[in-house]
Amino acid sequence: MSQKIRVAVIGCGSIAKHRHIAEYGENPHVKLVAFCDPVIERAEAFAQQYGGKAYRDYVEMLQNEEIDAVSVCTPNVYHGPATIEAAKAKCHVLCEKPIATSLEEASKMIETAEENDVILMMGHNQRFMPPHVKAKEILASGALGKVVTFRSTFSHGGPESWSVDGKDSWFFRKNEAFVGALGDLGVHKIDLVIWLLGEEIVEVSSMMGQFEKEGDVEDNAMILTQTQSGILGSFVTSWTHAPGEDNSTIFYCEKGIMKIGTDLEYPLIVEYRNGDVVKYQLGKIATNEEGGQTKSGVIDAFIDAIRFNRQAPITGLDGKKALQVVLAAIQSSEQKKNITI
Repeated sequence: MSQKIRVAVIGCGSIAKHRHIAEYGENPHVKLVAFCDPVIERAEAFAQQYGGKAYRDYVEMLQNEEIDAVSVCTPNVYHGPATIEAAKAKCHVLCEKPIATSLEEASKMIETAEENDVILMMGHNQRFMPPHVKAKEILASGALGKVVTFRSTFSHGGPESWSVDGKDSWFFRKNEAFVGALGDLGVHKIDLVIWLLGEEIVEVSSMMGQFEKEGDVEDNAMILTQTQSGILGSFVTSWTHAPGEDNSTIFYCEKGIMKIGTDLEYPLIVEYRNGDVVKYQLGKIATNEEGGQTKSGVIDAFIDAIRFNRQAPITGLDGKKALQVVLAAIQSSEQKKNITI
């Protein structure tokens, strides 16, 4: 594709502002042509900055504009409807996480993209962060032997400091978010671990609670899991972890331990059982803290997939697999029992 890819953004909140729109604006192969948000002033501000038109309604936008691709940056409950409408309009779609609010909806998104021969890519940006890329390489090399257990954490003080709506954000409303910290943060680490290990999670046990935030979704979740080959692991996700942020993952392996995101100077550390320690100075793991908004890599990967007509590096099916674990965790917490996926 030699001409510029015409991109529209559905939802003009913080993730659109800091990641999608900013990175599309920097990509030489992209022309931003439309912005959509129920708060029309947000869409208008970006249209004024980047050119293009502002809309309140994405259906109207898709009907009126010539668009090659869209980013879906809406509250979670609109991911499915917006993606399906865009795919029907023959637009490639980059959808924020979690993919949907049900497996049926996720399947419909995937099917609609396939039927219309368009790409559906998920915005699981943790995969592109340099420490994680290097970690996958080391795990795949066999240098640490088999992974026995792991723990992965994504916790901070809550989305109110990030969201454009602050404490009134949709993140805290179940009818728009469907799930709290687990869908905001935990789903990132679930996708990351599945990708790093190269195998799916098949059993889940969890506890969830609401301790600090106002709203009707959980602000903390703790999950125990088992993978296809029997690897045991835990996920901790929290909106009450303050001050600071924990975005770390540790793998305990036959031949040593791999620590990701536990040290600011060395974001990847491998400690071998023979006493050797290798510390890697790599690019940062992106955070919501001041100065932590490093380039995600997601937008460039999406545009390259369109330009070179290749499969998205993070597919809709990948998004569905992560969602399966989220839904199983919700079910486990509600029913107080292990859930087999």
